[in-house]
Amino acid sequence: MTATVIHSARLISHGVETDDAWVRFGDGIVVETGIGGGRTDADEVVDASAIAGPGAILAPGFIDIHGHGGAGASYDDGAEAIRTARALHRAHGTTRAVISLVTASMDDLARRVAEIAELTETDAEILGSHLEGPFLDPGHQGAHEPTLLRAPDASDVRRLLEAGRGTVRQVTIAPELPGGIEAIRLVVAAGAAAAVGHTDADAEIAAAAFDAGATILTHAFNAMRGIHHRAPGPVLAAAADRRVVLEAIADNVHLDPHVIKLVFDVAPDRVALVTDAMAAAGSADGRYDLGAVKVTVADGVARTDETGSIAGSTLTQDVALQRAVQAGVPLAAAVRALTETPASVIGEGGRLGRLERGLLADAVLLDARLRVRRVWVGGRLAA
Repeated sequence: MTATVIHSARLISHGVETDDAWVRFGDGIVVETGIGGGRTDADEVVDASAIAGPGAILAPGFIDIHGHGGAGASYDDGAEAIRTARALHRAHGTTRAVISLVTASMDDLARRVAEIAELTETDAEILGSHLEGPFLDPGHQGAHEPTLLRAPDASDVRRLLEAGRGTVRQVTIAPELPGGIEAIRLVVAAGAAAAVGHTDADAEIAAAAFDAGATILTHAFNAMRGIHHRAPGPVLAAAADRRVVLEAIADNVHLDPHVIKLVFDVAPDRVALVTDAMAAAGSADGRYDLGAVKVTVADGVARTDETGSIAGSTLTQDVALQRAVQAGVPLAAAVRALTETPASVIGEGGRLGRLERGLLADAVLLDARLRVRRVWVGGRLAA
């Protein structure tokens, strides 16, 4: 058994901080954890404080359930582009990811979902796909091509789910569209998570969607009705429902820092920090394509050329962690929102998201300023 011991770290897992902790990996899983020096009979012994300095932090690997690309590559462009973007995000602590696809034709989406299904067979870091379109409200299109949006006809929903062969992990739906509630039931029955997003739903319709089985609110506050004191909208409906996880993009563009803190306050342990990153993450400002939509990135902010809508982000999950903590979110809560919560909402809580015995040995070593120093995936040190 190939073994690694990481010691002298501030371990943050399952919402708990443990000082002077050690973790032992063996054959890709967490074998033991403890406090103190730890056993040194390992193939690799890592002194966390020597690598990351005083206050070194060891956290579970980050899990992004909503991202579109990075390093100049878009997830919509096939296997090589996915690998390129994944390398960028892995270096920033994201050890596993759901591959999000923007709105396209049904033929293109079915083909792309099938390609991602194939990738999951050879790349365990890819957890499956997320269909952010095409079942979205045209009035809240965001960076999706409006001419390709459509109501969620049951046959279309089934076609995409079947193309994914069980690897579609999340489908975003505007529940007020004709067939929306039934589509949510179909998605959930197939074993995927249904999400409410890009929607004109009020609180009542959002609550009906959650009763039908939807468990995610896609990038809370963005591309949906806001909060009004006489019309609370989908955000407060989600916050009031213990079954629902709220995605948050902590880039200080999609959400003001005060709102980042507010989301954690109103939905403790039910926030998933996602990137919604597009190709420009880790790359230069300039012109990009996001599916069929032309995008310009200036000063790290992506906007569509036609409407000026925010078009994804240039965020990485380590920066999301930093921004959340700067906004006043407790560190353990912010780490949980990058690890345990996203793992659980897509059905992976039994093997990912915590550094506990028997779970996969995905880990991120950070310094006291929350900068990534080392990454392990399945117990192996990532490049």
